[in-house]
Amino acid sequence: MRRIRDVSAKTRAAVRRVEDERMWPGAVADALARFEWTFGQPGRYLKAPQIWQPGLEVEYARDDLEEVMLHLPGGARRDLGRLVARIDDEFERRTLPNPGPANAFTVGGWWWSRIRER
Repeated sequence: MRRIRDVSAKTRAAVRRVEDERMWPGAVADALARFEWTFGQPGRYLKAPQIWQPGLEVEYARDDLEEVMLHLPGGARRDLGRLVARIDDEFERRTLPNPGPANAFTVGGWWWSRIRER
């Protein structure tokens, strides 16, 4: 199982509790790894996948992080929140606002209203 880096042991323990209660073991580490892989791809803008794969898009990983953040105690939320803020900054930098009308996904987090390619 992957380990969540750059957070305290207390935060890792709090994340494990939330994962056990609401998700699955390793959900946060998996979500963070998906972003790490995505951000490792070359280019200024993230590439859209050739085939849409529900559940595998990084936007779903961001949904998972949001779900965990909602249920963490304050200190752990702030600690993990520092990682999530860096992810959000990079995702926003490497995507573009969607100029089109709102769709079914935009009722979720802001990350669903971004497009990946120019």
